[in-house]
Amino acid sequence: MTSRIKYFVVSSSTLLTVFLLAGSLLGQGTSQDDTFKHIGVFSEVVGYIEKQYVEEPDMKSVTLGALDGMLEAIDPFASYLNADQYKQYVKNRDSAKAGVGLILAKKYGYVTVVDTLPNSPAGKANLLTGDLVESINGVATRDMPLAFAEQLLGGDPGTTVEVTVLRLRNPEPQKITLTRATIGVPEVKTKMLADEVGYLDVPSLEGHDLAQAKAKLQELMQAGAKYIVLDLRHCSTGAPAEGAGLANLFLDKGEITSAKGQKYQKVDFMAKPEDDVWKGPLVVITDRATAGGSEVAAAGLMELGRSQVVGERTYGDAGVRKTVLMDDGAAVILSVAKYYSPLGKAIQTGGVLPTVQLTENDNSPELDQDGNPIPGTEPKTVEDNLLKQAVDLVTGKTSLAELRRPDSGVLVRDPFDKRKDSPAAERDDEQNQ
Repeated sequence: MTSRIKYFVVSSSTLLTVFLLAGSLLGQGTSQDDTFKHIGVFSEVVGYIEKQYVEEPDMKSVTLGALDGMLEAIDPFASYLNADQYKQYVKNRDSAKAGVGLILAKKYGYVTVVDTLPNSPAGKANLLTGDLVESINGVATRDMPLAFAEQLLGGDPGTTVEVTVLRLRNPEPQKITLTRATIGVPEVKTKMLADEVGYLDVPSLEGHDLAQAKAKLQELMQAGAKYIVLDLRHCSTGAPAEGAGLANLFLDKGEITSAKGQKYQKVDFMAKPEDDVWKGPLVVITDRATAGGSEVAAAGLMELGRSQVVGERTYGDAGVRKTVLMDDGAAVILSVAKYYSPLGKAIQTGGVLPTVQLTENDNSPELDQDGNPIPGTEPKTVEDNLLKQAVDLVTGKTSLAELRRPDSGVLVRDPFDKRKDSPAAERDDEQNQ
């Protein structure tokens, strides 16, 4: 069966499965009779495809494609692993293998780049948030379980893996060879800027980074900082619960976040007064690669009125994931709970929308005709416009009122305006499209 025919069959089954899912799982008022009715429709259409399609379809591929499409429709971080894949997954899960530094999700049926770790092989290859990984070592990622893709990218240090990538700035597929390496957790960085602004860059919330962030914040205070800019760009690793701890460094009260699910007992994360370190002016920076715990922190600080957030809408990855074993040895990895902002917004559903929305300047080097960075070329711009805006806002050089002027070129929204017909809501909808 040609790839085009396979795509048609798999896409058709995927759409039917998503329809079934919408009727049985997402529709709270749907009765059991309706669920069986949807199953009957799905089975009938599959029967017609099997008996009357132009050529005999590969029903195994159809089924696997439908399962993958169903999971992706509700959870871009879910995976279905068959028995052999799950055995390999368990075998390699806890081994200290090297990797390429890619943080992944599923989108459009493909494995998609959420972020790259600093100084990693993928980062040095200039892979960006939103790039699609079309294949790994010649194996197509369409309908590939996310956990299996992550497994394929791992290996011994010094070995190579070839990925084919569809990049945002170049529609032609590009083959990139990455050399696996042991990648350490990036360190928290600080510096004093002009006007007594302390800059705190938290690139990860893994390991001891939260304790490190607290220590570095205290160092900035000792250095005489009167203002703090918290940079959460490309902070995409670390448990969502760690984000509550980061936000608590700047809060003495309030519910920072909560985790809840259909069968998951709700957990509330309240600010502890004794963990509050900084009470002065604060502004947070985000971008498209801000994900997980950093999103929890940004949402909590913004919606509790502690900080303005400057930058781009965050990725949308804040959930509790669980592995469910099947009778045949297969397994499903899916989110059983989501983290919610203080205003009750599911972070994994739409990310965090900043109060001051700005697109980050293109700081990438020049690219060749294949879309790869040309060694030795200078970035297209060296100005960090998000940092500049954050500094101006935290020091009072600019105000939200000034940024709301039509000639400012900046989109400013009210995070507390939840009315569906409000200008802020209309702008949110435009950004979602």
